[in-house]
Amino acid sequence: MPGADIRWSHARFEQLSLQQLYALLQLRAEVFILEQGPYQDLDGLDQHSLHVMGHSPDGRMLAYLRIVDAGHKYEEPSIGRVVCAKAARGTGLGRALVRQGVALCDLLYPGQANRISAQAHLRAFYQGFGFEPCSEVYSEDNIPHIKMLRPAA
Repeated sequence: MPGADIRWSHARFEQLSLQQLYALLQLRAEVFILEQGPYQDLDGLDQHSLHVMGHSPDGRMLAYLRIVDAGHKYEEPSIGRVVCAKAARGTGLGRALVRQGVALCDLLYPGQANRISAQAHLRAFYQGFGFEPCSEVYSEDNIPHIKMLRPAA
């Protein structure tokens, strides 16, 4: 099973160790800034989020997402900053990561929908988790995006 040897953890912003914070920001910068182009990653929402991290057995952060609390980005809780290290792509780790995020949303926000802003080319990927498009494609940080909503369970 993909991601079987990954250690999953999650923490609120104020519970993150300095090492965890550094590792997650480093992974986000590698992918979102160096690979995809410059944009303002540090947007003031990390402090209002649950941070979900996937580490290899040797402690290297390979996967990350955040769940922004309801009322801060959208009315609903929002999964975002979904990222896998380049070396871990194509292994199923991304699906395992989103499964973790969706399960935590269901646990922490029972009866609430989840809204995301997904890169448009990942529409089918997120539809596999129950998200449905709820906007037209728009540009965010010069990348086509689409808002998607996963109805309350």
